[in-house]
Amino acid sequence: MTTATDSRLDIQTLETAPEAARPLLENVQKAYGFIPNLIGVLANAPATLKSYLDLDQNFSSSSFSPREQQLVLLAVSRVNECRYCIAAHSTILKNMLKVDPEIVTAVRSGSRTGDARLDALVDTAQELAQERGELSETTRDAFLAAGFHVEQIVELLTGIAMKSISNYLDHVTEIEIDAAFLAEA
Repeated sequence: MTTATDSRLDIQTLETAPEAARPLLENVQKAYGFIPNLIGVLANAPATLKSYLDLDQNFSSSSFSPREQQLVLLAVSRVNECRYCIAAHSTILKNMLKVDPEIVTAVRSGSRTGDARLDALVDTAQELAQERGELSETTRDAFLAAGFHVEQIVELLTGIAMKSISNYLDHVTEIEIDAAFLAEA
């Protein structure tokens, strides 16, 4: 348990986590081969951990490709200035999804990627996050002109909700970046 003056929460493990969080952590361990520190911190509140993992699963099954999903998560993390999530999603994009590092760097810096479709996706996600759900007609029209559908704007809200939890958690607790993500910190 943390003290009133300590803003960090313990990083829970399979051995130390509350009972309700343990099956969730086991699933994460199986899926990723390790339990990221963010997930270990979320395990302090099992209901929130479950909500986060459910949102992750729901966003993963959206109509966006894995590449597009990760670019959205990176873009929202940039808007919310989450150092942990920027490092994690940059690592996933570059190492697992083999996305061109220049595209990742552009999204991280708020620059154009050079791909009109990706730029429309990133712009829409960023504006929704930055403007708390407000979306200009110009941005919406560019999103639709890029070949996306209006229903996908609703799907973006799932990714934004998921990142709001993790981005804000990092602000509150200053989560230690995992060794696996340090190169992108």
